[in-house]
Amino acid sequence: MSDTATPATPAIASRLGAEVLGTFWLVFGGCGTVIFAASSGFDFDRVAIALAFGLTVVTGAYAFGHISGAHFNPAVTIGLATAKRFDWKDVPAYVVAQVVGGTVAGAVLLVIAKGMDGFEADGNMATNAYGGDGYSLLAVLIAEVVLTAVFLYVILGATAKAATAGFAGLAIGLCLTLIHLIAIPIDGTSVNPARSLGVAWFGGGDALGDVWLFIVAPIAGAIIAGVTHALIVGEKD
Repeated sequence: MSDTATPATPAIASRLGAEVLGTFWLVFGGCGTVIFAASSGFDFDRVAIALAFGLTVVTGAYAFGHISGAHFNPAVTIGLATAKRFDWKDVPAYVVAQVVGGTVAGAVLLVIAKGMDGFEADGNMATNAYGGDGYSLLAVLIAEVVLTAVFLYVILGATAKAATAGFAGLAIGLCLTLIHLIAIPIDGTSVNPARSLGVAWFGGGDALGDVWLFIVAPIAGAIIAGVTHALIVGEKD
């Protein structure tokens, strides 16, 4: 018998609380950077926005990762379950917690933003979109599927037993930063249904009309990664 006790898995209530807080922080920090910069007339470039999203994941991962695994994203939870790294029975509760966290963040962001005279939520809530004068639905679909799959490949690799301990949060946060650098001009970057839904509720009819794509595409990309990761790299855990 080993002298070192195996740490007990935190209670499900604690894990869900960590997912609510972590997803809140991701949406508040990332989307808040976009919303408040735009509402104040300050022209933030995509590097600053990408760093904001990446830093929320880095800080959230080290704050809450030991409790819940720091998913903060329904696509991540589903992808990990598909890869047999997470128990399917806990998936619904995690997804609900993440959507709640993102939605609370969106509501708080709206209340703060409305403190500025003349602020209009429609079109100014850091929502994701396709079509219009930008990229087509197909282009956005491909980008979101591919980038979410890559995100899951990085997560699965960085959290594997053979990976260097203690660096997963940094690798995953930097990956999300790079994903935003690529995709901000395409659709504002989602790869996370909770991030998209959290602000779409408050962003007007067009935002809610488009949000289905930012639910379906990230989940599809995550499932693809979950199914193929072990087949490609030969690493199962």
